[in-house]
Amino acid sequence: MKHKNIFAAFLLAFFLLVTVQAQDSKKLSLDLFLDWEYALNPQISPDGSQIIYTRRWTDKVNDKYENDVWIMNADGSRNRFLIKGSSPVFSPDGKRIAYVAPGQPTGTQIFVKWLDAADIGTQITRLERAPTNLQWSPDGKSIAFNMLVPAKANLRVNVPNKPEGAKWIEPPRVVDRLNYRSDASGYRPEGFMHIFVVADEGGTPRQLTDGDYNHNAPEWMPDSNAIVFSATRKPDSEYIRFGSEIYSLGIKTNQIKILTDRDGTDNEPIVSPDGKQIAYVGFDRNNDTYNISKLYLMNADGSGKKVLTETFDRTPNDLMWSEDGDGVYFTTEDKGTNNLYFVSRSGGASRQITKGNHQLSVSNASKNGTFVGTLASATETGDVVTFNLKQTAPRRLTNINDDLLEGRKLGAVEEIWYDSVGGMKVQGWIIKPPDFDASKKYPLILYIHGGPHAMYGVGFNFEFQNHAAENYVVLYTNPRGSTGYGKQFGNAINNKYPGEDYDDLMRGVDETIKRGYIDEKNLFVTGGSGGGVLTAWIVGHTDRFAAAVAMKPVINWYSFVGTTDGADWYYNFKKLPWEDPSEHLQRSPITYVGNVKTPTMVLTGDLDLRTPMEQTEQYYRALKLRKVPTAMVRLNDEYHGFNALGLRHPSNRLYQIQYLRAWFDKYKRK
Repeated sequence: MKHKNIFAAFLLAFFLLVTVQAQDSKKLSLDLFLDWEYALNPQISPDGSQIIYTRRWTDKVNDKYENDVWIMNADGSRNRFLIKGSSPVFSPDGKRIAYVAPGQPTGTQIFVKWLDAADIGTQITRLERAPTNLQWSPDGKSIAFNMLVPAKANLRVNVPNKPEGAKWIEPPRVVDRLNYRSDASGYRPEGFMHIFVVADEGGTPRQLTDGDYNHNAPEWMPDSNAIVFSATRKPDSEYIRFGSEIYSLGIKTNQIKILTDRDGTDNEPIVSPDGKQIAYVGFDRNNDTYNISKLYLMNADGSGKKVLTETFDRTPNDLMWSEDGDGVYFTTEDKGTNNLYFVSRSGGASRQITKGNHQLSVSNASKNGTFVGTLASATETGDVVTFNLKQTAPRRLTNINDDLLEGRKLGAVEEIWYDSVGGMKVQGWIIKPPDFDASKKYPLILYIHGGPHAMYGVGFNFEFQNHAAENYVVLYTNPRGSTGYGKQFGNAINNKYPGEDYDDLMRGVDETIKRGYIDEKNLFVTGGSGGGVLTAWIVGHTDRFAAAVAMKPVINWYSFVGTTDGADWYYNFKKLPWEDPSEHLQRSPITYVGNVKTPTMVLTGDLDLRTPMEQTEQYYRALKLRKVPTAMVRLNDEYHGFNALGLRHPSNRLYQIQYLRAWFDKYKRK
């Protein structure tokens, strides 16, 4: 009998183990991240028959992301791998594509492939640096692109008496520019971004622009004899904020003409099909930290400027002319969503084309009026979609991650709105565990976005769903300063950040607690970049959280403005720090570290140049000195970006998620 009882107990334990494993297998486990794929920048052929797109996947062995070019029919059929590479664009006749891929002798090169040929693409460049922003000329005979050109050294020395064959250290790096480093790429080569053109069959690329200026993406005129672009081609350009203009450039003459002269900024020119008008976005110079760009129209010679979206309180993005030239399509952010809009060239109210609780990114359209883009929602991870003006509901053509989600339960996503100080209404979302039981109490993670001028949206979020799968409720909100809610809301933190956005976040926590299923003893807070700033600010102002993880934070504004990778942050407050340091110090989390009792981890990439590691080290040392429970996690060989499109190594995303949750699990109160 004793043996039978032991055996029965064993069977019961085994059954429970199998049951738990089966239940867990239905949730979004972290191991799936390395099998996740991404559909990027789809392009539809001019005749609307085919679609090409970049498909990103994880090389698990070499811990890096790889890109392939895929192709399919416009109805989604025959979806298949085409070639290694990325950023493909159709030629004007749709018979060829240009794309970038690793080439010879080294680095990224431009390739052209005939779609009716079975061979691989032909490498048409032998560049020393990577090309970007490929644009076919309308006649299909040339490709324009951007590439960095090294600047001439202003200070040279000759070191005497170096013995033959001596192995000396690399020469010193001489820096003489205001902005000399860039996150995700490190120290900038001393040079400037210029525009080039190369023949469609290859040859030596010809540099079209010159001078110590950076030039943005080229846009062809219909006759293929000129291009337009935005740049700040002015003396002391690196010191000018909001000073870019629109220019035209003759391909044969290399003559450059300025088309705008605003005291402000003008960008993203796009030429009408008949070549007679140019649409662009811009705004007048001001001292605000957040601005809404307006959509403008001018004649091709720069005359007749007028605004088309005077009363539209959102920034138009991804401009596209209609095929008949009657107006301009654009996408914009609005309350966590992204949709397509249209405005007539004669002006008037902007008209929303697509509707839905989703994030739609539109890439381009064919001559027959078929649009292509990517779409994500709370349950859709981001796939290629198409639609037209008669059937504006986007139709999904790919199922990139459906195989991974098959049979898995996701956490339900609930949208919330609540009142905050100053009469502000704030939007947020709650993700509940897949097996949610309203009668139980769950720990809460408040997750804060960066920017600070950015927006959480309704799109699928792998990390949030994974935390929910581990029985956390996740709250994420768009406090004041976020984009997608208009000028007043976005600029509400001007010269006072952090500030009342703290109240917005705390009101969101209170609103969630009201629902009755949150364990108030187990509140946790985290965020990256601007979210890291607010996380450190929060623990300096309240003890209500059981633990915190401040990722890639700014801790000390006074030291940050001189060490980050761009000089614009000097203007985050009304006074420069040496004129009056009070605001920089008053808004710095380090000022309130003496109040912190919350166990707080700091986590940052060791190559981060946006919020440099010294910021993390300042906070860690201060917390450690005060004997507040802390740990510093340094992600190796990683810059600022932590999402799948910004990381250098997929494994670091796993470490980031696991260390964050391990810290919360460690300080979870019973």
